[in-house]
Amino acid sequence: MSHHEAMRVIRDEHASLAAMLRSLKQMVQRGPDPDGKGEHDRFFDVLRAMLFYIDEFPETQHHPKESALLFPRVAKAAPHTMAVIDQLERDHHQGENRVRDLMHLLMAWEYMGDTRREAFEVAVMAYIEFYLEHMRLEETVVMPEAEKHLTDADWHALNAAFATNQDPLNSRMPRNPQFDRLFTRIVMLAPSPVGLGD
Repeated sequence: MSHHEAMRVIRDEHASLAAMLRSLKQMVQRGPDPDGKGEHDRFFDVLRAMLFYIDEFPETQHHPKESALLFPRVAKAAPHTMAVIDQLERDHHQGENRVRDLMHLLMAWEYMGDTRREAFEVAVMAYIEFYLEHMRLEETVVMPEAEKHLTDADWHALNAAFATNQDPLNSRMPRNPQFDRLFTRIVMLAPSPVGLGD
């Protein structure tokens, strides 16, 4: 295992999440095919599965370890990063509620019709930008400082913790059957170029 294996895991997970966010954006921009048989239900099913993944994987695997293990070590070793770390922590706390709000807006569009579409589209595009900026800050501020300042003992703890993450989008990581099923569902239902669906 490399000295900074935890950083590789975080970057790989960021890449997976960014890919899911880009796929979500493509799906929303494409919209449901009004003439496609079953397309309406499948479109909303795929968006729900994507939002569930974006909420579930980071909240259970990724963010808790950043908040509990990475951020405190970096804040202690590089105090000048504290303002950024405070912002990232606020992002983590807001993220779950923001996804739940998106789920509500998506259901409003699905059940109440196109008069609710714009509200979802505006909110989901803002969320995608928020999340991409969050990951950019981690990669350009926190992670470089970690690589400069953390000790061998810090790296041992971080590497051990992040080695257990189970991301279905990353073939180098241990697999979690529940996330595998979710990812397979997204791929099989989403139309090309996002997935393999018709």
